[in-house]
Amino acid sequence: MKQYAQIKAEYPGALLLFRVGDFYETFGEDAVKASGILDIVLTKRSNGSASAVELAGFPHHALDTYLPKLIRAGERVAICDQLEDPKKTKKIVKRGVTELVTPGVSANDKTLDAKSNNYLAAVFEQKSRIGVAFVDLSTGEFTLAEGSADYAERLIKSIQPAEIIHSKAYKEKFNRYFGNEFYSYALDKWFFEDDFAQDQLSKHFKVKGLKGFGVSDMPLAIIAAGSIIHYLKQSQHTDLDHINSLKRLDQSSHVWIDSFTARNLELLQSNHQNGKSLISVIDHSK
Repeated sequence: MKQYAQIKAEYPGALLLFRVGDFYETFGEDAVKASGILDIVLTKRSNGSASAVELAGFPHHALDTYLPKLIRAGERVAICDQLEDPKKTKKIVKRGVTELVTPGVSANDKTLDAKSNNYLAAVFEQKSRIGVAFVDLSTGEFTLAEGSADYAERLIKSIQPAEIIHSKAYKEKFNRYFGNEFYSYALDKWFFEDDFAQDQLSKHFKVKGLKGFGVSDMPLAIIAAGSIIHYLKQSQHTDLDHINSLKRLDQSSHVWIDSFTARNLELLQSNHQNGKSLISVIDHSK
């Protein structure tokens, strides 16, 4: 339990799946949450003190069944595995988090919808201008844009990211703009420092500068993009070679369709019970 508490403290706000033998176990508040979301048995056991602790678990081979349910319920899930063979040690097995899965960050096909993108977005504001960046970890698509608050809001509502990260200092404004419309996560201010972001992107793309990507005039968007790369690495997603380009999204190079028009043209969903949307007619790929 001491080992569990130590690892749990490193991932505040995440539900910790703690590998014990052939099971992933959850404890305390996590167990109460997991049992409700997954419909698994909630029990209690002694934790070495006078009090008992709640416990809920499932077999490790059922991870692909249960993980998507937790993510769809809006949980951040830290997967803690055994890092050594229990037979080769007489002490407590060494354990560590091998992946942090969030609504916008998952490499597990079972948690994704094959027919739609799964974007992680980052937002950074300065002097009424906003930089935004979007990445889809499953496809490697990485885009950024910069403009007014109205433009950023329109872009985010159009792209519909599964998760948005932003600075803790921006949390109040973000809630004012979007309310509970999107799953969001607030990060420390240092995630959004200019030099830090430039360094993260340069190291990731193995370049000396970002001039070749044609985004030099988007300093706020670059900060948003840099925060995304660091966030992915912090989530133990280090195999990011497929994210190999950075594309700018210019307001003037697209025809914008407002939500009212898109709804009436039935582009993404039909307005009739047995009707078909345009995308359902043309999309026959996985």
